[in-house]
Amino acid sequence: MADKSVLVLLIEDEVAHAELIQRAFEGRGAEIQLHHVQTLAEARNFLGSDRPDLIIADWRLPDGNSMELLPDVADSKDIPVIFMTSYGNERIAVEALKQGALDYVVKSSESMLDMPHIAERAIQQGRARASQIRMQKALAESEAQFRLLAENSSDMISRNDTHGDFLYVSPAVQPILGYTQKEMAGKHAFDFVHTEDLPKIKAMLTVRPRKNAVYTVSYRARRKDDLYVWLETSARAVLDEKTDAVIEIQSASRDITERKRAEEALQVAHRELQDAYDRTIEGWIRALDLRDHEIEGHTKRVTEMTVRLALVLGLPESEIVHIRRGALLHDIGKIAIPDEITRKTGPLNEKEWDEMRKHPEYAYTMLAPIEYLSKAIDIPHYHHERWDGSGYPEGLKGTRIPRNARMFAIIDVWDALTTDRPYRKALSKEDVVAYLREEAGRHFDPNLVELFLDVLEREEKK
Repeated sequence: MADKSVLVLLIEDEVAHAELIQRAFEGRGAEIQLHHVQTLAEARNFLGSDRPDLIIADWRLPDGNSMELLPDVADSKDIPVIFMTSYGNERIAVEALKQGALDYVVKSSESMLDMPHIAERAIQQGRARASQIRMQKALAESEAQFRLLAENSSDMISRNDTHGDFLYVSPAVQPILGYTQKEMAGKHAFDFVHTEDLPKIKAMLTVRPRKNAVYTVSYRARRKDDLYVWLETSARAVLDEKTDAVIEIQSASRDITERKRAEEALQVAHRELQDAYDRTIEGWIRALDLRDHEIEGHTKRVTEMTVRLALVLGLPESEIVHIRRGALLHDIGKIAIPDEITRKTGPLNEKEWDEMRKHPEYAYTMLAPIEYLSKAIDIPHYHHERWDGSGYPEGLKGTRIPRNARMFAIIDVWDALTTDRPYRKALSKEDVVAYLREEAGRHFDPNLVELFLDVLEREEKK
């Protein structure tokens, strides 16, 4: 990442989260030095004597809000800050970024383990921002200072007229695009942009520019050898002081091809990891189905129906992923129940029922230590709770029962009653609908019952 060691200040009061991030950094060797504190007071004390290259801070700390550490974004010497939070909040994110934060990360096992890469990108972006600030100040001072900076910058500095034709390009154009400064004279900027990226460039140019505002966009640019590289261009419009009309556009472009490749590789690795997780879950479910042939197909049916109901509720895809996993795993705790109970053909006695009712607790014990299933655990743990508080394992009542478990409980009973079992025939759909309405307000959330029945009615009409 850099020739010298980089110092990162981590401000995190949650010990488990701090340890996870520290473990992620351990494999970086001496390249990145991580210093951990738990409060704003400790952070200020550290900053009084040391200057880190980056601050990673939990948004809410025991002694205040870490936004107090935000830099003056007009000062290129300030330290870039990344905020972390345990929940997504668009308002906080927008406010943090407006006030000068470099990034905003919602905590998850994936994002915390990926923190070294996030830190590397942030430090690079912080340096880029500092470079852009220095460039803007130099441009404001004089044209001579602008050229002095441009001629010695590794970024490609350029000036374009209002039509997009190049007025000036710095020497960095040759290592980046393969053209000499003379070859670029009079050429149009759009001639180098990949056709698929042109719309977003043109859309950016339709925005009425604000004085001193800098706009950043990434796109593919064609080199002289006809190969494409990824560029990140930060541009500002120079405005007429009297009319605010655009006089020219000044920009700085850097080659981010390697960064893009790293991001794409990370996305592929993330998708492969998610696929591996889901294949593992499906393997567990197959093992459970092999133990209990009576409910063959039950897990698949209830999972598909639960996902459909979640879509009707308008839940985001990021949450539906966890709902699907929870539905698949709803009876995973039965693996811990003895075969003589799960395979018994006759009714269970009281002692056997006591053991059977433990399967949600067994599910929790099995799944809780697995970080990526933490958001899927509500259904396996609470789908036998009842709206009136008479369910198990905790006797939760009403909306204290997690919504996903309340939703799944209706679908679980629907499938059980409308499917043949060795000890009884399936009930008619009309009888099961009547039963669900009868139990609304006792066993089930009444609002979700009506929503579920409405979904069934619409599907039958298709």
